[in-house]
Amino acid sequence: MPIRPLIASAALIALTLCAACSPPSEKPSENAPEDGTTESAPAQATSTPATTPAPSAGAESVATPVIARVLAAPIPVPGTDGKTHLAYELALTNTMPHDVTLTSVGVRAGDRTLLDLPGDRLAYWTRLAGNHDPTTTIGPAQTAFVWLDVALDADEPVPTELTHAVGVKVSEPMPPLIPEDLTEDVAPVTVQTRAPVVIAPPLAGPNWLDANGCCDMTPHRMALNPINGELWAAERFAVDYIQLGPDGRLFTGDLGKLDSFPYFGTDILAVGDGPVVRSVDGRPEQVPGATPTGLALDEYGGNYIVQDLGDGNYAFYAHLQTGSVKVKPGDQLTTGQAIASLGNSGNTTAPHLHFHVMSTPDPLRSNGLPFVLRSFRLDSRITDGLDPLFDGKPAALEPGFAPRDETDTAPLVDDVMTYADR
Repeated sequence: MPIRPLIASAALIALTLCAACSPPSEKPSENAPEDGTTESAPAQATSTPATTPAPSAGAESVATPVIARVLAAPIPVPGTDGKTHLAYELALTNTMPHDVTLTSVGVRAGDRTLLDLPGDRLAYWTRLAGNHDPTTTIGPAQTAFVWLDVALDADEPVPTELTHAVGVKVSEPMPPLIPEDLTEDVAPVTVQTRAPVVIAPPLAGPNWLDANGCCDMTPHRMALNPINGELWAAERFAVDYIQLGPDGRLFTGDLGKLDSFPYFGTDILAVGDGPVVRSVDGRPEQVPGATPTGLALDEYGGNYIVQDLGDGNYAFYAHLQTGSVKVKPGDQLTTGQAIASLGNSGNTTAPHLHFHVMSTPDPLRSNGLPFVLRSFRLDSRITDGLDPLFDGKPAALEPGFAPRDETDTAPLVDDVMTYADR
């Protein structure tokens, strides 16, 4: 069912801009700006293209009315459902002067079919650029994106190479070159061998809900940001953390008041050791329940911290409470250190911590990377999405769920967790 995102989405050009922000690239002066922004010299951001295996010498050439590419090669990550997830995006562009209809998309590894999306399921995972409606029809010169989640059982081997079988129905066929129905074998990609970074949770205490997380069609997963002429999926694995009260409710009293949310002001903790490379403070709190307007690109994250975790992993802590940021660029953080407070600044409609790991220090102009939490307790999962919570109702929890300890796994959307005090 549709959910009410905690991060208010905003259209940017033809795609979706979501939670974060893209700081200015200039090196700051010795005096910090009035809005509290501070940052170290940024690394040059470059996109992470998918690695495409070279075609074999004897491969037959065929006409493909839909051309395809993978935005970023997937990285396997174990989830709390006991499966290994390969979460990534497939871009499909119609080169014909008339409509084509997608009839299926399959992900294959050799002769193994890892994921099969027939037409009746495919629309849920597919959107045209600039349109949030599910579809399987791609108009002339249009591009559609298919969000893929290949979930492998624990005993299944992780593939090294993937290819995609895209079924297409052409409204105006051109036989024998292009028949009415065809299946294209396209977009081969090499699965990355890097491991997800292992981190500690950014919060402590019970009933932390993973809202808008991987790997369903959440606002984070669908946020493809067109920045500096390239597409970036910085929020592919992002989490919005909110805390349920003992009665399962998100807030008590007036939805429009920050003090109605008991977890507002909770300590945000460093997820690992490493230096701060960017920080922002001084941006105002938003009114809960209302969607912010008029934000500049560099204001979407509100008050935030970027930390270098090493090996090309950068942690992003966003929407922090005004005046709470305790660290500045160059500060060396240690795991569990209190670095700020949970707030409601930037592009947000309720207090929460937006957290993700990315490939560069730039919260939008980067590639989202998976991460796993070193240890936590999985208490339950919500079953009815976020809308009831914003109506003041208690969360509906999965009946009969047996809480369990998790080690080195990634939280998934709708998970309710307890994080140890530190």
